[in-house]
Amino acid sequence: MSVFFSHASGLLLGALLGFVLQRGRFCVTGALRDVWTSGRTRWLTAFLIAIAVSSVGFFSLLELGLVNHSAEPLTPLATITGALIFGAGIVLAGGCATGTYYRAGEGLIGSWLALITYAGSAAAMKKGILKPLNEGVQDLNNTGLTTVYDPLGVSAWPLVVLMAAGIGWLAWRHLRAERGLKVATLPPARTGLAHLLFERPWHPFFTAVLVGLIAIAAYPLSYAAGRTSGLGITGPSSNLAYGIIAGDVTAITNWGSLMVVGIIIGSYIAAKASGEFRLRVPDAPTMVKSLIGGIAMGVGASLAGGCTIGNALVGSAELSLNGILAFAGFFLGVGAAAKIFLRPQSKKLTTTQTTITTAV
Repeated sequence: MSVFFSHASGLLLGALLGFVLQRGRFCVTGALRDVWTSGRTRWLTAFLIAIAVSSVGFFSLLELGLVNHSAEPLTPLATITGALIFGAGIVLAGGCATGTYYRAGEGLIGSWLALITYAGSAAAMKKGILKPLNEGVQDLNNTGLTTVYDPLGVSAWPLVVLMAAGIGWLAWRHLRAERGLKVATLPPARTGLAHLLFERPWHPFFTAVLVGLIAIAAYPLSYAAGRTSGLGITGPSSNLAYGIIAGDVTAITNWGSLMVVGIIIGSYIAAKASGEFRLRVPDAPTMVKSLIGGIAMGVGASLAGGCTIGNALVGSAELSLNGILAFAGFFLGVGAAAKIFLRPQSKKLTTTQTTITTAV
């Protein structure tokens, strides 16, 4: 019974994450894409805030002996190649791993198509016919290095404090700029908790803090279920796809698989309650892009050792060399794909075009 509840905690945490992602419109693809198409860094700063919050939590848990050091080795060739492929894939698919999951919960059929090919190609890379290719590329230049601070022979805390201070300064700059813009307000249709949860837009930085806290909570809950790692999407997605194809119930009901299923459930609840759920069928070109983008996501994340959550957020928070390099690769991959597939947007923001919302 205790095993059941420890694994079920993944479903609950995933539902909470899906709810927060949907209500906060939190998608790393948009954060990276905005930098390239319009020069805006507001959402990128939000993502960095989530990393900072998660980093403080991880190293606090590490001090308490509740988690282990990052063990993901730096594999530069596989990581940068996979990250570039993944970055291009999320532009085509219209969302990163978590973004695709929560948009599937909103009723976007294109996101379902991307999820199917993403999970399927990840399963092929990690457990199926492409496993030798995946492992072969990763073994080509495995450096054995894991974290930024180990080779330096220093404590991680000065680096964590420095990172948090820098990100805090960026957040302060954005908040100061927002105070100088005209705020558009509408009379609320409801008041109280329902208004705060389902009507009032969430500030990106508020959402980022919640995502960071959820990433911290994932550690003890995941460890209690026997999964000694933090929040991740690609591995659980590949396990879920493998379990469905192979009929392996344990692969479907483990902590990680239940967690990614929970993201869809939580997003669906949030979308229904806020009136944003609607089945939307894309046109044929968008369907093709979603399918191809999903394949690129699965292949790229497998080579890189994780997606924008398991690698860029969690890996960077743990000061993993592989995670930080992957983050850079995702950024460049999104930039290249944005230049090819997307039209540039105006960098100018006016008070009549922009509404700045206040955090819940």
